[in-house]
Amino acid sequence: MRLFRSLTLLLTLVAPTAFADDLYQIEMILVRQNAVPAIVSRAAPEDWAAGAQPISKDSLRTPSLNGEVEKLTASADYTVLLHKAWQQTLGEQGSKVAISDGKEQYGQFPIEGTLNLKLGRFTDVDADFWVNQIDGDGMVTASERLKQESHTKNGQLNFLDNGHLGLLIKITSLTAPAPRPVPDEIPD
Repeated sequence: MRLFRSLTLLLTLVAPTAFADDLYQIEMILVRQNAVPAIVSRAAPEDWAAGAQPISKDSLRTPSLNGEVEKLTASADYTVLLHKAWQQTLGEQGSKVAISDGKEQYGQFPIEGTLNLKLGRFTDVDADFWVNQIDGDGMVTASERLKQESHTKNGQLNFLDNGHLGLLIKITSLTAPAPRPVPDEIPD
């Protein structure tokens, strides 16, 4: 009985930290790979953000991957379509956010999509983005789609390749201590 009480107490102390959500910075760059022919898919659905929460203006952050964006825009091989950074809590339960850019017309944007993020050993990323062509009446006439799932390593820049569209994403913990740098030489 004494062992049971000790075990219960230990689980009570450890369980909240095992399931607590931590604060992360997410930065993403959506690119078109110009050397790959565009694949035009069906038009983006009207409920493209179903079940996703929009990123609040308070959580937006200054992007840090500007050097990568400069390299991409200097190359004729890529067109940067979207570059955003924000902070949000992530945990073992999935967190789905809606991301859009451009002028809204009848609930549609030139660029719109969702990111579903879930922490585990790696961060599971489920990206679903639409690059829309909108006519003068505000109707979506054609779309390109990026639909990609990946297990990404936190703190590193990851590339999700979807043919003509690609997504660079970096997920960095704002609460975990920074990893120690790798030494140039191993001391004797």
